[in-house]
Amino acid sequence: MTTAHSSIDRAEVAKFQAMAAEWWDPAGKFKPLHMLNPLRLEYIVTQIAAEFARDSSSLRPLEGLRLLDIGCGGGLVSEPMARLGAHVTGADAAAENIEIARLHAEQSGLQIDYRATTAESLLAEGGGYDVVLALEIVEHVADPAEFIATCARLLRPGGVLIASTVNRTPQSFAAAIVGAEWIMRWLPRGTHDWRRFIRPDELAAMFDAAGAPVVDRAGMVFNPLGWSWSLSPRDLAVNYLMTGIRR
Repeated sequence: MTTAHSSIDRAEVAKFQAMAAEWWDPAGKFKPLHMLNPLRLEYIVTQIAAEFARDSSSLRPLEGLRLLDIGCGGGLVSEPMARLGAHVTGADAAAENIEIARLHAEQSGLQIDYRATTAESLLAEGGGYDVVLALEIVEHVADPAEFIATCARLLRPGGVLIASTVNRTPQSFAAAIVGAEWIMRWLPRGTHDWRRFIRPDELAAMFDAAGAPVVDRAGMVFNPLGWSWSLSPRDLAVNYLMTGIRR
């Protein structure tokens, strides 16, 4: 079921509600995100710093920027963004995720505006964010193109939209479903539906249609020998990130 005028897919939300208590367990069901997080943060900070002429090596390169983390889950990205100086709003449709995120932020001494809400509801309240993050969520929403359009409308002109998702390729089926769900059992079976994965050109077209042309894209490549992740400007076969700037 989907909610009218909403990007929310209730069945997809329910999957992550069921795992909410494990968000901050690096060996739990969100182990893949914990492994990816340093790479995601590196990319995000680099892209934001480039657009807003900030020194990405400084202690608080995001000082004063209004940042919205849509589909924030337990706050794995929201918290580092706040530590780097951003005024962070974290939004998630699963109330259980927000409860976990609020508790962890309080224990960490961080002030983050967490809300159990949707992108559409936030847009109805206004917008004007400097940065909107949509990480590992596009493949789980009911209408990806409309969701990206809503994210873009939440930005002020010149604002940065960064999304990450999974490509629809044989390699992604092998890695994200067979590997992560069936063999390694990092995630419960059925967490991902390969048919909902999005090719980079498809996502770029959504960005363009939303008025946020793409300025950068990069793959996140896993090395099983070194058990490590790296960014690649060419290999977007499985996980990838994309940045657009709102016109």
